[in-house]
Amino acid sequence: MHGFGVALRIQQMSKDMLQVEQGSLYPALYRLEDQGWIESEWGVSENNRKAKFYSLTTAGRKQLQTEEKSWANLSTAINLVLGNT
Repeated sequence: MHGFGVALRIQQMSKDMLQVEQGSLYPALYRLEDQGWIESEWGVSENNRKAKFYSLTTAGRKQLQTEEKSWANLSTAINLVLGNT
């Protein structure tokens, strides 16, 4: 998926509650690539333009699972503090 597609997917999955600006997206993608969690390659987009396509690496998938568990624990703790069950 290319960078613009990543931003659109986040917006769609969050039902328009989250919108990622290009000024935030691309630095984040570069950091993820530097960490080895995603990889990129140049290709051609649906509208026939040159674009960089990103994919999750095995290490990235493992990190995602770790982050999901961490987020679930934090969410549970916050709900307990707020008295939500």
